[in-house]
Formats: sequence, C-alpha cells, structure tokens
Amino acid sequence: MNNSNRKILIVDDEADILDFIAYNLRKEGFQVYTATNGKDGIQIANEKIPDLIILDVMMPEMDGIETCNALKDVPALESTIITFLTARAEEYSQMAGLEAGADDYITKPIKPKLLLAKIHSLLRRKKSNDADKRIVIKNIVIDPDKYQITIDGKPLTLPKKEFQLLLLLASKPDKVFTRDEIYNKIWTSDVVVGDRTIDVHIRKLREKLGENAIKTIKGVGYKFEDS
Repeated sequence: MNNSNRKILIVDDEADILDFIAYNLRKEGFQVYTATNGKDGIQIANEKIPDLIILDVMMPEMDGIETCNALKDVPALESTIITFLTARAEEYSQMAGLEAGADDYITKPIKPKLLLAKIHSLLRRKKSNDADKRIVIKNIVIDPDKYQITIDGKPLTLPKKEFQLLLLLASKPDKVFTRDEIYNKIWTSDVVVGDRTIDVHIRKLREKLGENAIKTIKGVGYKFEDS
C-alpha cells in the first residue's frame, strides 16, 4: 500500500506519545504533522488538510472535544477522519468524543500493530467516501470536500467563488448552464451582483485552466468542455 500521499496530523500535549505515534506512522510512509495543543492543531489542519487527525482528549486550555468541534466547523475538513486518543478506562471521554463528531477512538496504551491496523481501516473508509465525490476530467481532479484542485498532479488554489463555479460546471460536463442558473446556485437569488460578475470569474478560470476549458454559448451561458 502506498501511503506517501496520505497526510496524518497528531495533536497531543505529551511529547513521548506524540513522538511514538509519529515515528511508527513515518515508518509506514505517511506524511506526518504534529501539534502539542488544539490551537496549533487547528492551524496546521487548515493549512495541510490532512486525511486523518489523531486527537488527544485530555489537553490543557483547549481540550480535544473543543478542538474537534472547531475542526468540524471547517468546510475543507468535512471529509477528514478524526479519531481520539483515550485511556482504556475513559468511557466518558470516548462517548464525548464520538458525540463531538469523531469517527472513532484509539485506546492507550498504544500498541503499534493495532494502531496501524486502525489507521489503515479508517483511511480505507475515507478512500471509499472520497471516490464518490471527486470529479476527474482529463488532467483535472476536483475534490469538493477539501476545496482542492490538482492539474497534472499539481495543486491549484482558487478563491471560493471561482472554486464553486468550476465545481458547478464540472459536475455535469458538456451541459450548458444558463447565466440565471449560475447566479442562483453560486451567488443565490438574494445577493445583488454586477452583470459582469460571471464573465470576470470565467475569465479568471480560463487563465488558470486554459482558454479551451470552459466554452461560452452566446446568449445562453457556459459549459465545461469534456472533449
């Protein structure tokens, strides 16, 4: 199994546990990021968009439950798997973690083989979910959960409205979306925007994707070319 493209964030205030888990995951080839508190963990999660976050429940200042709640409010992390670290006797912490939106929990003391088995199981679950949502058209891959786009394997960062516009057009390649449809779906009918707003966003997308990626149907709207 190739783990080199899988990103895992570990958040724990105990240095020995942090180092132990990170060492075992790096041995398996994962990209590993670490944080010693919830605030730093949230910042790294926003920057790296990990596939999996391992989160200790008992941390000072901002505990794991509060951190999990904050992570769940980030749209780009919607498909990120979160698993808690809890002591074997901490049944309350396990239930609180699951109620906060965590996907699973790992009990201490941690055994490397069981840890890796759990990690692989959780990532298989995520891979199954991702496969249903990603859009792949020619050399472009759009991941709506992560707000990520890659072209020829290279990441492309788009502002929110450009991303939403591209996602809409690419969701049904070769379908012509009228200007009214685009306004209503991207800007919503209660938001007043200028007549040239769509044109400006289309122009910016073409600059980044190539002039032939999006076709103008005069007097009607736009479509994403899949040929």
